[in-house]
Amino acid sequence: MTEKTQHAVIVGGSSGIGLATAKRLLGLGMKVTITGRNQERLKGAWHSLGGAVETAAFDATEPEEVRQFFARLGTFDHLVLAVSGGKGLGPFETLDLTDMSSGLDEKVRPQLSCLQAALPTLNKGGSVTFISAVSAQLSAPGVAGIAAINGMLLTVVPILAVELKPLRVNAVAPGVIDTPWWDFLHDEQRRAVFAEYAGKTPVGRIGRAEDVADAIAFLTSASFVTGQVLTCDGGLRFAA
Repeated sequence: MTEKTQHAVIVGGSSGIGLATAKRLLGLGMKVTITGRNQERLKGAWHSLGGAVETAAFDATEPEEVRQFFARLGTFDHLVLAVSGGKGLGPFETLDLTDMSSGLDEKVRPQLSCLQAALPTLNKGGSVTFISAVSAQLSAPGVAGIAAINGMLLTVVPILAVELKPLRVNAVAPGVIDTPWWDFLHDEQRRAVFAEYAGKTPVGRIGRAEDVADAIAFLTSASFVTGQVLTCDGGLRFAA
């Protein structure tokens, strides 16, 4: 009897870590659906993956659009939550707490909303992987706000692993990764920041989206791993 092809859904899969994860899971023989807000970006991602994925355009910050997507989707096996955000950076003394609050709406609420909407059709023998960030594990100046945002995702992982069992619930906490997340910096600034972090990181370089995709792929297939945070930062948290 032929084994059923597993289906992975990557929310926020049109670029960066989400896109690299789509490529990695396709290589493992999975069916993959990627989502994003921008139809043109999704189309570009579809072309870059040789047309091998399904795509769906919706705004993960809009609960009704999220609900409609998962209601149409049908049953699937793995959920990867790659919705990102960049709010909450800067010294705490001058941190705009309103800006930090919008960061929760930008990243935390959409990830939780997508999981909640997916539960009726997500295979209970499958997995969900949140994508947080190593900022939640650092004691570095200037990251208190973004650490609080990402820390919320890390906090719920073991709770949901127990509450939603036997569904496996894990998270990946990436370090400094060369993705479009850094596009708010000019090229020269970006190169300088990357060089600084490469010098601090024990492995001697910053990360690639493919590095994080490998970690996510491991968690989708590791059937005896749940409630865990897999930090993929090249050891940065030990040196920062």
